[in-house]
Amino acid sequence: MASVTLLNSGLLRSGSGPIDGETYLPARPDEVSWGLLPNATSRPVMTVPSGGTVTIDTISHEGLLADQGSDPRAFFAAAGIAAADLLDDVLALADSGARHRPDAAGPHVVTGPVAVPGARPGDVLEVEVLGLRRRAHYGVISNRHGRGALPGELPAPPPDLPPGAPVPPVSLVATTDGERGVLPVGDGRSLTFPLSPFLGIMGVAPATDADVNSIPPGRHGGNLDVNLLGAGARLFLPVQVGEAMFYTGDPHFAQGDGEVALTAFEAPLRATLRLTVHRDDGIRRLAKALTSPWAEAAGSYVITGLDEDLREAMRAATRNAIAFLRERYALPPAVALAYLSAAADFEVSQVVDQTVGIHCQIRQSDLTGLAA
Repeated sequence: MASVTLLNSGLLRSGSGPIDGETYLPARPDEVSWGLLPNATSRPVMTVPSGGTVTIDTISHEGLLADQGSDPRAFFAAAGIAAADLLDDVLALADSGARHRPDAAGPHVVTGPVAVPGARPGDVLEVEVLGLRRRAHYGVISNRHGRGALPGELPAPPPDLPPGAPVPPVSLVATTDGERGVLPVGDGRSLTFPLSPFLGIMGVAPATDADVNSIPPGRHGGNLDVNLLGAGARLFLPVQVGEAMFYTGDPHFAQGDGEVALTAFEAPLRATLRLTVHRDDGIRRLAKALTSPWAEAAGSYVITGLDEDLREAMRAATRNAIAFLRERYALPPAVALAYLSAAADFEVSQVVDQTVGIHCQIRQSDLTGLAA
């Protein structure tokens, strides 16, 4: 299957429309978790062999959350989205009795986990994004509770807010027009911008039996929010537990680097992925040398750095990039650092997920002929 983004404006309900993988995993209530990632004790909802392809439905948490009324019918109706245009799995989750627990869990709805037989700790799971299809023509961009890049400034409290009352979120419903997003200004005008779908969450289960909040990313992957991980990308996740226990969610139609409001254009996607286990000595050494996942996308190696502090995340990304160039290309640290300073781009992935992220882009063409 070619690595290509597949976009459409039709409604993709569970089991309807194109399913491009060898197997299919819907996002019904018993196939998702809300706010917590799979851990070492989780049971898989599906098994996919190494090298196999799977089509996975994902849904967005936006429109389901308590601060939005916990009623997607009313929330989207207020923005002019017809009830007939709501996804069946979103309504099923809303009607299931499950509720978001902001005091104990993140907001994200995650599909999985998927077991990959033979995967064991120390191996690396490659997730190749073969295709992404839009499941709806709308989504949500939110700024809430003083979070985002401007906590305490935005969202601004409404003038009639009683003293001590929580500031309500600003959740703006955006739509699509062909390959562009459309964000109403509120006065009859609209902003438009290009769509670039990707999955904000792709990960493996961490080696713990404790609850794993869906918000902070880590060595297990999870909520990386790297907007380069669209169709054609290959993400490499160090396996933490037997059978890897892969999951995905937090679908986006578009996101700017930084994701400064708190969310970007959050909207449901149908993803077709190839899951492949690698266990050769070279990739196992590389995974051990890096502190977070890495990827290949858009003709670049994408090396991540994660930390609660943005400066430390930058240092982590730089150290990981140096380690990557050492392990893959036998570059001495001084030479690697000089090259990175002259030719690599370090971008802020996101500043809103408790653990913030930096990703470094290294052009693969620069390294032609240098493999160790």
